[in-house]
Amino acid sequence: MEHLLVSPAAPAHARALYVLAHGAGAGMKHPFLERIAQTLANKSIATFRYEFPYMQSGKNRPDPPAIAEAAVRTAVAEAARVAPGVPIFAGGKSFGGRMTSQAQASQPMPGVRGLVFLGFPLHAPGKPGMTRAEHLTSVDVPMLFLQGTRDEFAQLDLLQQVVKSLGDRAMLHLITEGDHSFKVPKRTGKSEADVMNELADTIQEWAAQHA
Repeated sequence: MEHLLVSPAAPAHARALYVLAHGAGAGMKHPFLERIAQTLANKSIATFRYEFPYMQSGKNRPDPPAIAEAAVRTAVAEAARVAPGVPIFAGGKSFGGRMTSQAQASQPMPGVRGLVFLGFPLHAPGKPGMTRAEHLTSVDVPMLFLQGTRDEFAQLDLLQQVVKSLGDRAMLHLITEGDHSFKVPKRTGKSEADVMNELADTIQEWAAQHA
């Protein structure tokens, strides 16, 4: 499996390791993933990025869930191998986060302390619903949802219902006026770096509680 490890120094010196899957339309070197990985590295959280089989093969259509979930398991196992003793968290951007949660729901992955979602794709744009979240009730580890309030893939009131239904296992952090890519309008006064730091600070604080 092709993968990329981004660490503040050596993995052994990281406070945590985030196994970070990409979204449906772009691979592990997408600029957003590059930026969040570097911002996390600055805060002593290493990231382990990888690609699903369809992306490695240059295909546009995402893999079936069974194949994607198997890739998640392989990545988590490889991350644990290269960084023994470092607390592991898993998740990803959009599709990658959902496939990670499905893998964890069907069979808990050894060593995973929690799941971190960067824009959970609750439903397709313009088609609100919550069926994509039904499996989350079977996830046995803490979950952090990072979401923009203008995310067209997750109607806010529905996502809030989902998180509330999960009780103490789930936390929701909202990026005010952020879209699915966490881009915010200029009127907010926030720069891209501000948003990246807010995401990374939230992950760092939450991970410290569950490491």
